[in-house]
Amino acid sequence: MASNGHQRDDESIDEDETPTKQPRSDREMPGCFRYEPDNEAAAPAGRATSHRQTSNSTARLRSDSVKKTRPPFPWFGMDIGGTLVKLVYFEPKDITAEEEQEEVENLKSIRRYLTSNIAYGKTGIRDVHLELQDLTLCGRKGNLHFIRFPTHDLPAFLQMGRNKHFSSLHTTLCATGGGAYKFEADFHTMADLQLHKLDELECLIRGVLYIDSVVSSGPSECYYFENPTDPERCIQKPYTLENPYPLLLVNIGSGVSILAVYSESNYKRVTGTSLGGGTFLGLCCLLTGCSSFEEALEMASEGESTKVDKLVRDIYGGDYERFGLPGWAVASSFGNMMSKEKRESVSKEDLARATLVTITNNIGSITRMCALNENIERVVFVGTS
Repeated sequence: MASNGHQRDDESIDEDETPTKQPRSDREMPGCFRYEPDNEAAAPAGRATSHRQTSNSTARLRSDSVKKTRPPFPWFGMDIGGTLVKLVYFEPKDITAEEEQEEVENLKSIRRYLTSNIAYGKTGIRDVHLELQDLTLCGRKGNLHFIRFPTHDLPAFLQMGRNKHFSSLHTTLCATGGGAYKFEADFHTMADLQLHKLDELECLIRGVLYIDSVVSSGPSECYYFENPTDPERCIQKPYTLENPYPLLLVNIGSGVSILAVYSESNYKRVTGTSLGGGTFLGLCCLLTGCSSFEEALEMASEGESTKVDKLVRDIYGGDYERFGLPGWAVASSFGNMMSKEKRESVSKEDLARATLVTITNNIGSITRMCALNENIERVVFVGTS
């Protein structure tokens, strides 16, 4: 099983045991404006100069054609979920002197604002560790920045766009997620913007393949854990998606969707669960009084779930050997909270950790059953929980 996300720790990786990533070409990258050149026959002898002039002229025409098909800057994409809004911004790094001279002040202001800050207002965050540098998108070289903020703060984002006169640069934004439908009227009335809505599951599949294709060096976006049940030997290693199909794609958002993917265009939603990242945050807010996803995760990282959950060893005194259940396995999530004494002894951090373990264990169990039913061995997890 593999997870899609950035490595957060500096861990040793045995490169000899890791498949070498083969980046796809620009024309294979999903979601990119493509120009397909015609096949050209070799010029006959004695016409090299003429052919070279024709080639140069053709190249200029192609360059002009590609420029016309590109959308104007700034380039944004949005995923408006039930809990978080995720915004991706492409920062061009190959701007020519001519382009910089022609660039309007509004565009410069937006670029400076997004790239020079890591926090926006009280809740907006740019995840610097997720930034993808020196990649090519639609023929332009630059960096991808990832920004997120709670969905309930979307009106503040729209007001910011209005204040910076975003509609003078763009009239349409590409957006996916349920919020692209729910808040479409707000974009129009508050920011004078139209939304070009895209299906979120299709975007998910194409996005996973795109990210894997462009990250050819540095921390891998997709990774797995070797020896996951042995803390002393557990190692995070990169995993490539060179031959990805078939795969089971588990999208963890506010809720969870599980897809069986046989090709970029051939896939189905197998099932899902309402117990996802939104459940984790909601329960943490109730149980601990936290007010943000970051705070909930921080508390969970410092807690001990075994004080809250009832384990197999709490029932059997050890392993349940007949069925191969280890003593450390969770027999009943939050099972120890039936005891008044144990309720009084646990911390908020313990409750947050137990909530996270409960949600992730449930997702893992459902995913395993789906993988067996669909006869798919490769499982990729993406999302927030």
